[in-house]
Amino acid sequence: MHILVCDGVSEKGVAHFRAQSQFQVTVLEGRLGEEEFLKRVADVDAIVVRSATKITRRVMEAAPRLKAVGRAGVGVDNVDVEAATERGIVVMNTPGGNTISTAELTFSMIMALARRIPQAHMSMKAGEWDRKSFDGTELSGKALGICGMGRIGGQVARRAIAFGMRVLAYDPYLSLSRARALQVELAEIDEVIERSDFITVHMPLTDETRGMISAAQIARMKDGVYLVNCARGGIINETDLVAGIKSGKVAGAALDVYETEPLPKDSPLRGLPQLVMTPHLGASTKEAQESVGVEVAESITDYLINGAVCNAVNMPSLDATTYLLVKPYLQLGEKLGRLVAQLAPKRNDRLVITYGGKAAEVPADPVTRFVLKGFLEMAGGKDVNQVNVRALASQLGLMVEEVKALEGPDYNEWLHVAAYSGDGKVSAGGTFFGASLHPRIVRINGRSVECVPEGVLFLMNNKDRPGMVGYIGSLMGRHAVNIASMSLSRDKVGGEALTVLNLDSVPPEALMEEVRRDGDISNVRVVKL
Repeated sequence: MHILVCDGVSEKGVAHFRAQSQFQVTVLEGRLGEEEFLKRVADVDAIVVRSATKITRRVMEAAPRLKAVGRAGVGVDNVDVEAATERGIVVMNTPGGNTISTAELTFSMIMALARRIPQAHMSMKAGEWDRKSFDGTELSGKALGICGMGRIGGQVARRAIAFGMRVLAYDPYLSLSRARALQVELAEIDEVIERSDFITVHMPLTDETRGMISAAQIARMKDGVYLVNCARGGIINETDLVAGIKSGKVAGAALDVYETEPLPKDSPLRGLPQLVMTPHLGASTKEAQESVGVEVAESITDYLINGAVCNAVNMPSLDATTYLLVKPYLQLGEKLGRLVAQLAPKRNDRLVITYGGKAAEVPADPVTRFVLKGFLEMAGGKDVNQVNVRALASQLGLMVEEVKALEGPDYNEWLHVAAYSGDGKVSAGGTFFGASLHPRIVRINGRSVECVPEGVLFLMNNKDRPGMVGYIGSLMGRHAVNIASMSLSRDKVGGEALTVLNLDSVPPEALMEEVRRDGDISNVRVVKL
C-alpha cells in the first residue's frame, strides 16, 4: 500500500510507516502545484498532511485507491470531510496533540506584551540603549480574561494562576463545578471584557464566535488592555483591532492566527509596533510535531492493516458488522443531542442517555458519542467529533450517564436524552417506525409527539383553544413557510398543548414576533436539525 506524506510531517511518524513491510512510503518535499499533485495521488492508499496541503474533492476523485486521510493536527479545515465521507474515505486527526505547545505560546505572548520584549529586542539590534521607552507591567495581581475553557484555555489558566493572576473565564458551556476545580471565576462575556487587563481567546471559529471581539466590545474594555489570539483568525476583528491600537485604547496585542493566511504583505497589522505577530506557530514545537506525527501514523497503520478506526472525524470507531447494526442509532442519537442542546440552557451539569428495549442491546459508547457530538456542537464548533466529545464533556464539567432500561415507553426500542441544569430538565426521545427503521421523535419534555428528526422544527406551548391550528397554519402561509407535518400534544381539554411543526424553511423574524405577541402562546422555539 502506498502512503503519501506531505507538509513535513515528523521523521518519527515517517519512520513508523517505513517500519511496516506492507507500505511503500513517498515523502513530498515542498508544495506542488495542484495539477502536479493530482498526478502524484493516482495510486495512493493514504495521504498524511499538516495544514498546507488541501485535500479537496478533486484530489479524491484523482485518487481512486484512497482509503484514508490523516491530519497531523486538530483542525481538518484543509480536508473536504463531506466529500471523503461520500467516497468512504476515513479522515483521521490528532486531538490534543498541540495543547501544551499552544498554551505555552499563548502565555509567552502575554509575557512578551507585558514586558515589551520584542520591541526592546529590536531596539537593541538597532544599536540603541533605550530603557525609558520600554516600561512594562507586572502580571501578578492582574486579571486575565480567558474566552473558551477547553483543553488549551484550561492550560493557560494554570500558568496564569502560577504567575499570581486572577482568571476570569467565559465559557457558556462550562459547569460551575468544573470552574471551581480549575480555580477560575466564571463570568459572562461582558464582565470578562470590562474587568480584564489581558484577554485571550481559545474558542472555535463559528458563526457565534466570528468577530466576537469587535469595535463595540473593545470600547467597553479597560484603557490599556492587551489582547491575544492563538486560536482561530476572525474571532478578533482585525480592522477594529487596528483602530483600537491606533486610538490607544488597546495597549498591545499578540496574534498567531489571522483572517487571511498567509497574512498579506500589505496588511495594516504589519505596521503597528504595539503588535506582536507570529506565523501560526501554535503547534510548531518539536514535541508537538513528533507527537502528532506518530499519532497519525499509528492511526492510519492500524486502519489499513487491521481495519481498526481510531481518531476518525467522519465515522465511529467500529468494525464493519457492528457499524451496520448501530448506524440507525448513531443518526437518531446525534439528532436528539442537537435537539436537546437547542432547547436546554447552555450551561448544563448532567446528560443522561437512556437505551430502552432492543436499543439496550447495541454498543452504547459509539451512540453516546454521537449524542454528545450533536449536543456539544454549539460549544465546540467544527472541531467537535465523536472522537473528542467525551474529553470535551469532561472539560466542561458535564457528567454523562448511560442507562439501560428493558421496560418503559410503548416501543420495542427507544433512545432518550435528558439534560439537567440549575434551571431544571430538558429531554427528548426517539424510536423507529416500520421495517425500514424510519426515525421519529416521540417525546419532548415528557410529552408525546411524533415528528421527523430532520430539517427545521417549530415548537411552542399554547392554550388548547379552538382555532389555534388554523391560526398557525394561516400565519405560516402568509409568510410563505410550508408546513411538512404537524404534531399536537395536550395535557387535558382546554389545558396546555405542545405544538411541533416540521417546516420546509426557517420562519422569518416577523412571523416569530407575531406569534410571540399572542398571549396564549409561550416558549416559541425554532430548532435546526
